[in-house]
Amino acid sequence: MSGAGGRAIRLVVADDHPVVRDGLAGLFAREPGFEVVGEAADGAEALRLAETLAPDVILMDLQMPGTDGVTAIRELVRRGGAARVLVLTTYDTDAHVLPAIEAGASGYLLKDAPRDELLRAVRATARGESVLASSVAALLMQRVRRPASASAAPSPSSPADAGPLSQRELEVLQLVSSGATNREAAARLFITEATVKSHLLNVYAKLGVSDRAAAVTEAFHRGLLRPHQ
Repeated sequence: MSGAGGRAIRLVVADDHPVVRDGLAGLFAREPGFEVVGEAADGAEALRLAETLAPDVILMDLQMPGTDGVTAIRELVRRGGAARVLVLTTYDTDAHVLPAIEAGASGYLLKDAPRDELLRAVRATARGESVLASSVAALLMQRVRRPASASAAPSPSSPADAGPLSQRELEVLQLVSSGATNREAAARLFITEATVKSHLLNVYAKLGVSDRAAAVTEAFHRGLLRPHQ
């Protein structure tokens, strides 16, 4: 499936890792209906290419030097450009997802997504549809369903700036409590070690602790985890 009028979907790939950019460019070059018209190493370059090349879709990483992905998305929306942004990153925590969606991203996909899922996501984004990785969709559903009491005054053991743990953060913490290493947790959850570390850092911040042992202890104290049977 191609873009408007049957032409190829015009893509800009924005990622600070050359190997990732080359891999994505090669993937789409082999597929009919796509044309990679530009590659950017940071958000500022992505903004310049969006203005000069008028792509249909920008595949945007979030963690880039200089102008990051969220800042670039926000600026694209402010400028009123026609390009739609599909975030492609390794992070699926609320600290990354929510700012990107609020900034105006059309979709949010993880870099470990299968090839066919990525192709479908870009086609859907070009059509104006919203595409979310399953873990991201679950996180957003959890935010929407959060009871009103969650916004009430925090208890002494719950820092004012700490939100509830996401389902994926709880899964990581459960594995950690059973003695799993970051690598083992990543393998069990089919995510990268970097993503596991990111989840744990968010857990530490939300629970007001600084290490794995304290996180597990505090989670049991709050009833977030239960002893293994």
